Amino acid sequence: MPKKKTGARKKAERQKLRQKGIRSGTEARSVVEWPCNFTMECDTCHRKQKNRAFCYFCKHVQKLPVCAQCGKMKCMMKTGDCIIKHAGRFTTGLAMVGAVCDHCEAFICHGRKCLAVHGCECPLIDSVCLECDRGVWEHGGRIFQCAFCRGFLCEDDQFEHQASCQKLESESYKCGSCNRLGQYSCLKCKICFCDDHVKRKGIKYIRNQAFPCPKCGYETKETKDLAMSIRKVDFGRQRNPNSDDDDDDDDDRGGGGGSGASGYEAFWAKLESGGGGGGGGGYSYQHDNYDDEDDDDYDDDDEEDEEEEEEEEDDDDEEKTVTDSIDKLKVSDNS
Repeated sequence: MPKKKTGARKKAERQKLRQKGIRSGTEARSVVEWPCNFTMECDTCHRKQKNRAFCYFCKHVQKLPVCAQCGKMKCMMKTGDCIIKHAGRFTTGLAMVGAVCDHCEAFICHGRKCLAVHGCECPLIDSVCLECDRGVWEHGGRIFQCAFCRGFLCEDDQFEHQASCQKLESESYKCGSCNRLGQYSCLKCKICFCDDHVKRKGIKYIRNQAFPCPKCGYETKETKDLAMSIRKVDFGRQRNPNSDDDDDDDDDRGGGGGSGASGYEAFWAKLESGGGGGGGGGYSYQHDNYDDEDDDDYDDDDEEDEEEEEEEEDDDDEEKTVTDSIDKLKVSDNS
């Protein structure tokens, strides 16, 4: 029989579980909920912006700065964690400040824990917008994360990116390693995986949890639950919409069965049959080498044809006038 757990052992296990929950809760916290990404209004220019040490627009220092780690505006003497000892009950303003974070550009209080931890736990490390490539120091707005790929976005491009994020880099929904339909999609790599290739050998997966991407480790989602779209090419090599999707063994010279601008299969078939360099749309462009003498001959023939046509028109006019005069005479005789 196993030994009975003592009270100290039970207490240590409960504390371990509690610390694990705190760590997991910190990791699962959204970027918007961190104090370093709070909304701040400048005291001088009254413009709203991200929480920062100096105003992005007028460079003014705030009267009541907020700590980027713990979010407090007033340092109490009761905690006993202050590196800078201050007399009295509490302190505010610059007397509470201990450092400025290089990643989020916000003040950190002079608490020992905040100064030691925030530099490594700052959520805005390498927070460069995916659309405009701007960091915290290049714009004054807040930082957001995409709901699909978890990439950093600025306040200006967050809606535009999320509207076009569910788009694959391939031209079909098939798995990148085989020809089967991709049941799982990674929104970071923008590729699909089938049920077999989404799992890697030698790794144990937890039941009822999403499979991590074999390429980047980001959790995958089922393609049927997303509004996924594929990459389409407006010009150049395209698939024929009338062809079967299962027939993927296209000719190297043609990008899929098609005619005209959508494929080159008809072009090569016509070229091999000796029909000229047509574009697959029923037209053939044959280039012959003509000499200047041939051009002169064609010009002379054209002039002769025009003269003959003019003579025929004159003859027709004369015949019409004669017939009209005869008709008039007949009418007068009858009368």
